Amino acid sequence: MGQLIVTEFITLDGVVDSPGGGPHPHAGWTFRHVAFDEAAYEIKDREQQEATAMLMGRISYEEFAPVWPSMEEFTEYNAMPKYVVSSTLQNPQWHNTSVLGSLDEVARLKETVDGIILVHGSATLAKGLAAAGLVDRYHLLVFPLLLGEGRRLFDDSTDTFRTLELVEHVAYANGVVKTVYDVVH
Repeated sequence: MGQLIVTEFITLDGVVDSPGGGPHPHAGWTFRHVAFDEAAYEIKDREQQEATAMLMGRISYEEFAPVWPSMEEFTEYNAMPKYVVSSTLQNPQWHNTSVLGSLDEVARLKETVDGIILVHGSATLAKGLAAAGLVDRYHLLVFPLLLGEGRRLFDDSTDTFRTLELVEHVAYANGVVKTVYDVVH
């Protein structure tokens, strides 16, 4: 059975919207407002090496697919199976990508994949996965910023009550804190 890990760049007030670019007024907040510390991103390399498959929502797919295939640093992601949860996407062009039409299909995927299924970005999908009890772990890079508005990973739109167990944490010189939580099932 696969382990589903949600990985996010997140602000102290829970915003995950547009960390590298996008429609948010403070888009690119991960690099525009916080000094770069390479050590803080070690978990990103580890995720790519350990993942068996990648899962994302349609919006994240549409942002990643035109860019990631040409990026050398994402070689492993480009080669692995990718799944998009969408009711509207048809014929994805990114190599080795399949469309799943529902969270039930994600649950079936989780039963058949042997390894880590990594969910990048995709706040709406992550909330749905959490509400369905499908998330096993969270990898969060918490940035010392308060954006006040934007898509949040945790909000009152779904019942996501879960007990989490802290399994790893590191604070970096730039104020970013890595927190890794297992979901207690």
